[in-house]
Amino acid sequence: MRNLIRNMKPYKGFVLVMLVLLIVQAWADMSMPQYTSDIIDTGIQNKGIEHLLPEKILEDEYESAQIFMDDGQKSDWQNAYRKTDKTVKGKTVYQIKDLSEEKLDSLDDELLTPIVLTYELGHMSVSQYKKILVQSMSKNPATAQMVSQIQGMTIDQIKALPNMNIKTFKAKDENGKVKTYVDARPAVQSLIASGAMDDNAIQQMKDQNNKVISKIGDETLKSMGIAYASDCSKKAGVDLDKVQMDYLWRCGGRMFLMAGLMLVVSVIVALFASRVGANIGRDLRSKVFSRVMKFSSAEMSKFQTSSLITRASNDVQQVQMVSTMMLRMVLYAPILAVWGIVKVAQTKAQMNMVIVGGVLTIMTVVLILMAVALPKFKIMQKLVDKLNGVSREILTGLQVIRAFGREDVEEKKFDRANQELKKTQLFTNRVMTFMSPIMTLIMYGLTVIITWVAAHRIDSGDLQVGAMTAFITYSMIIVMSFMILTVMSIILPRAGVAADRIQEVITTEPTILDREDAGTLDVSSGEVTFSHVDFRYPDADENILTDINFTAKPGETTAIIGSTGCGKSTLVSLLPRFYDVTGGAITIDGQDIRDVSMKSLRENIGFVQQKGILFSGTIASNLRFGNDEASDDVIREAAETAQATEFIGEKEDGFESFIAQGGSNVSGGQKQRLSIARAIVKAPKIMVFDDSFSALDMKTDAQLRKALDKQEKDATKIIVAQRVGTILHAEQIIVLDDGEIVGKGTHEELMKNCEEYRQIAESQLSSLELEGRA
Repeated sequence: MRNLIRNMKPYKGFVLVMLVLLIVQAWADMSMPQYTSDIIDTGIQNKGIEHLLPEKILEDEYESAQIFMDDGQKSDWQNAYRKTDKTVKGKTVYQIKDLSEEKLDSLDDELLTPIVLTYELGHMSVSQYKKILVQSMSKNPATAQMVSQIQGMTIDQIKALPNMNIKTFKAKDENGKVKTYVDARPAVQSLIASGAMDDNAIQQMKDQNNKVISKIGDETLKSMGIAYASDCSKKAGVDLDKVQMDYLWRCGGRMFLMAGLMLVVSVIVALFASRVGANIGRDLRSKVFSRVMKFSSAEMSKFQTSSLITRASNDVQQVQMVSTMMLRMVLYAPILAVWGIVKVAQTKAQMNMVIVGGVLTIMTVVLILMAVALPKFKIMQKLVDKLNGVSREILTGLQVIRAFGREDVEEKKFDRANQELKKTQLFTNRVMTFMSPIMTLIMYGLTVIITWVAAHRIDSGDLQVGAMTAFITYSMIIVMSFMILTVMSIILPRAGVAADRIQEVITTEPTILDREDAGTLDVSSGEVTFSHVDFRYPDADENILTDINFTAKPGETTAIIGSTGCGKSTLVSLLPRFYDVTGGAITIDGQDIRDVSMKSLRENIGFVQQKGILFSGTIASNLRFGNDEASDDVIREAAETAQATEFIGEKEDGFESFIAQGGSNVSGGQKQRLSIARAIVKAPKIMVFDDSFSALDMKTDAQLRKALDKQEKDATKIIVAQRVGTILHAEQIIVLDDGEIVGKGTHEELMKNCEEYRQIAESQLSSLELEGRA
């Protein structure tokens, strides 16, 4: 995880911009459920009316509304309206003033109870009205005797009594049945005006009605207040259909704008995340490649080639993909979760424990899945390495496999590696397949539980349908946020393993480096001297080379011969610093090669390995590999020296003939000759041939060495050879045995003085050939 975050540091500016954009997106996202709730509760159920105070109200309603208001409430009510010149059915119309939303919300809270009491007083059932009338009359000695009569009267008989200025009207009840309702407000106003009802009586009626409405939920209470405002506004001539449609269009327009904002922001964030992820992938590939290019043979032996390929491709791809997902999802999920929790709290739905239970269930499931699958994720990358290694080995040695008829064996070997990877991937995939159905079950189960709990609260009047819809949406957002985080917590470890593997390559310091004060190699003649050189491989207990002393002079050929495994190739690999000596020193014209830069050192050495390595391109591009500016004449002359013009001329395109990757479309001898020609084109002062004549026939070998002596007569030539015939005429022959020099001199001298050399020569040449050579 630490390495994943480290990779993003160069792009922290982009990350900060994305964080701001994600906050904007979350704000827009969190606004949508509230708009949906407003459309359902206010736009549909409340006909677009947002506040308890009617937009317009007739004079009689304006006065009736103040029955249960105290002096302060009456003052606020009267200050909220202005009298207009308009009339409806002879009644003056009052218009609400231009008040702020904050002021209207404050008046809603302050005037809710008296307005609802007034609404209830104007919409009483006959039985309810009789009950309140009996209770009020029984407390007054002057009217107590009428109580028994009232209970047996019809509503029309009651209306005929003195001071019973009540109105009746018919309306449908909650079950759809038409019933008679009583508007007792005129009667109460008459009683107040006549003095028959004083403040104490009003308070008693208020207390009595409070007992009734206290059993009603807050949301139902507010709906009753909205119904009062709707009724008053309609009577005053307000077009409620237009009010409703205006509100719905207004909310719908805001939702559309929020959706558009979310679309634009999400596209920008996705673009930035993809760009940052792609740049991270590019940077990691560049870092891995540049670091590997600096590795010595010691580091290359530590990391297998197949592993380096996997790290530079598959691992980088994993990091790139997860980095993009982190920026797009992991940053967004916590913002949504926190904001969703705040919104849930604001709904006051009192179902928070349902959300907590859902989140805990999800986390429990994910932790179980992580415990099962996570160890396999760590193994998977190693199995990919193994499969790549087996594939590379088989494809590289395909001809040998066919020659020995080992196709079936190698196929089984590949199949074993393939099956191991398949089993691990199947196991992790099967475990992860449980994730989606379990999460879906939890989400829909949570929706059912919320709906069930909310239905009871809606029935009790404590919650509205729109609020329930918003709560469900917020709940799903919170659950989805935690689900994203938990899913990412499973994906991240695999990417973390990949990032660690990449970082291991990047942080591995090459053991062979230029010194800070390294100079430039100034080659005048090219004399190479090995002075008491010792060498052992890293972590080895014994030396591979011990006390190597010799000087290779310009214009001469120094040959190195010995039995297999005696250290010949290792010895010449020390010259271009593929390895560094562990004892002694190597100098060129008196300069220690460790005191000069590797670039200037290698520019003066033409190194030809036994296994000629060619690159995809043309013959000409391969020959110019060490000297891009070489002319056609130079590469042609080098090819003639290397005895390569004959087979080049046979090709249709000559020097422009195509060379496949690794030189797979030319023979081993042709590859060696082209490799030698490539070194000649470079025109170095020192030439090293590491058994690079082994694939040539004796005639071509002799012709090539003769032309080479003529062409590169001033160069210092060091030849590693297995064949005595290749080095018979060398000015100096070094005989190695078990990493030590056991002979040094010309062929004639060594035949007399070195038993090891004599045995090698006699095993390869007949006595007549040896005598002739002598």
